[in-house]
Amino acid sequence: MKKIVISFLFVPFMFGCNKVLETSPYNAVTDASAFSTAARCALALNGVYDGAQSSYYTSGTTEVRGYPFGAANIEQGDARGEDVVNIQAFFQITYQATYNSTSANCVAMWKGLYELINKANIGINGFRSAASSGILTSAVASQYEAECRFLRALAHHEALIQYARPYLDGNGTQVGVPYRETPITSSTAVSTLLNTPRMRVDSVYIKILADLDYAEANLPETIASYRATKAAAIALKMRVKLHMGDWAGVITEGAKLVPATVDPTTPTSVKSPIGNWALTASPDGPFANNNSTESIFSVKNDALDAPSTNGALSRMFGAASLTGRGLVSVSPIIYNNAGWLCSDKRRSALLVSGTNSAGTQSWFTTKYRDYVSYSDYAPQIRYAEVLLTLAEAEARNSTTFSTRALNLLNVVRNRSLAIPATEAYTSLTLTSKNALIAAILLERRIEFLCEGKRWSDIHRLAKDADFSPGGIPAKATNGTAGLANFVCGGGYTPGQAAIAYSDYRFVWPIPATEITQNPVIAQNPLY
Repeated sequence: MKKIVISFLFVPFMFGCNKVLETSPYNAVTDASAFSTAARCALALNGVYDGAQSSYYTSGTTEVRGYPFGAANIEQGDARGEDVVNIQAFFQITYQATYNSTSANCVAMWKGLYELINKANIGINGFRSAASSGILTSAVASQYEAECRFLRALAHHEALIQYARPYLDGNGTQVGVPYRETPITSSTAVSTLLNTPRMRVDSVYIKILADLDYAEANLPETIASYRATKAAAIALKMRVKLHMGDWAGVITEGAKLVPATVDPTTPTSVKSPIGNWALTASPDGPFANNNSTESIFSVKNDALDAPSTNGALSRMFGAASLTGRGLVSVSPIIYNNAGWLCSDKRRSALLVSGTNSAGTQSWFTTKYRDYVSYSDYAPQIRYAEVLLTLAEAEARNSTTFSTRALNLLNVVRNRSLAIPATEAYTSLTLTSKNALIAAILLERRIEFLCEGKRWSDIHRLAKDADFSPGGIPAKATNGTAGLANFVCGGGYTPGQAAIAYSDYRFVWPIPATEITQNPVIAQNPLY
């Protein structure tokens, strides 16, 4: 039998938060030992969440980095776009799109995603078995399974965003990724895996939504922000349907989390009927407190369990003058954008000028602030995203100008305005449906700057008739720094050329190891 790559043969299952990879062969791991008591079941669930936080960077190493949903997910999601600048070589391959099928970033992301998926699948089977034997109540087992299915859906959607063409290219008919629902714990499971090709994009979305429907039905309304809740499942469905262009579907889901009437003059008064989620009073609230009212779902880091310095948000994004490494700075493309008001509180509350890793001044985010213990949670879903996602769907779904979409946009934006009474958007400043949608898309870039969401939007908009960025946008030249480049409202001419959507580099390659060892997994063209 062929030696199979670690992303699907070995069963890495972490108990608790220790970074101890189980490297025994599949037949040495038994459900009986992992799910024999209620306490062990809870520990196993923690291990699944830990698999979302971080994984070993490459096979055979002991270095832990933030793949698939820790720091690396956020840093790569921004570096693939134009609103940050890569300073040194760390993210240069991602930033300049010079990756290939052996590039560590592409390999580590795929490996991390499918290891998480396998852990979730092992957990689902184990919790079902524990319920059958009376170790867990039916309700607890269903909740644990729902948490695993939420993470499984999140991982498969991330795989689509990185390794497949968007849904709007052919309405889901492009080749997607494998959707794996069977735990790899036996030779039979490995054989099945070796005969399971990549699915079509639309087929993957069907399975993602089925997982999220189950998650919504079985998750609690409130729990710690690093565990999945009913609102998290609904919000992720909103995100998925946004990628599908299903505006009515987004609105249906959004109605569960956003009241019918919203008052943009008092942003914090808008509260979710499920879970009571709401914006914090200040734009830095979600980052000053890992468990804020806005943080629907985050990936946990703490002093006892956080990635190394090479996987820490504060170190990568943080200015060197603040003891960060200064490897990823804000780009003058977004800093100088005339649509981002100079008086916007996010400039003063969430940005700082400081030195980068080369000793040159740039602007950096202060969303991640623990430069010692690396305990900043990795934000995945905030209530601000729910509001802006619903705003976009309302605007697109309306045949005319949508006042509700305008109000939802202003709820988020007004929080950060110096004088909302005079600076808020109105139907006089946004005079058409498309102007409103464009303002919502710009607001997403500003609000989620340095949260890894830029690539997700570039990807889903690539085939949009009115708002396509055309591919990978033009960027500031790799390493661009110096405060002279940053002039609020001054505009900026990028030095690194755009890459057209038709270019093969728009999607990442499937890792060469996966292609070599799994004969039915087709490589993306031209890699």
